[in-house]
Amino acid sequence: MAAMSARGSAIHSSEEGELLACRKAVEFAIDAGFSRLVIEGDNANVIKAISSQEANISLLGNVVEDIKYLMRGLQWASISHIRRSSNKVAHVLAQHARTIIEGLYWIEDSPPPVIEQLYQDDCLL
Repeated sequence: MAAMSARGSAIHSSEEGELLACRKAVEFAIDAGFSRLVIEGDNANVIKAISSQEANISLLGNVVEDIKYLMRGLQWASISHIRRSSNKVAHVLAQHARTIIEGLYWIEDSPPPVIEQLYQDDCLL
């Protein structure tokens, strides 16, 4: 398991932010040596675009195609749409990224900003 919290450039839409974050996360996972990856997101349009076998010719198509290209180098990947209420850890990490200057990365450790949310998620299981 791994997590990251990193600031990105200014974005124009939530889909752009989700796609850029996804690309960064896949790059991080590959750099960390992961060959199996679970991608979950609460934006149905983003998940549909990444899952599609068709080439994406939208304004953000280059980012979608980057993600697909990176994923081809993985041994296995799962892409799933989840409810926003099931994505609270990612939301907390994204909010935390607004307060940092440099990216923070955790491998085989729980990120301090999300420990409370991880505990709450575990209690719901």
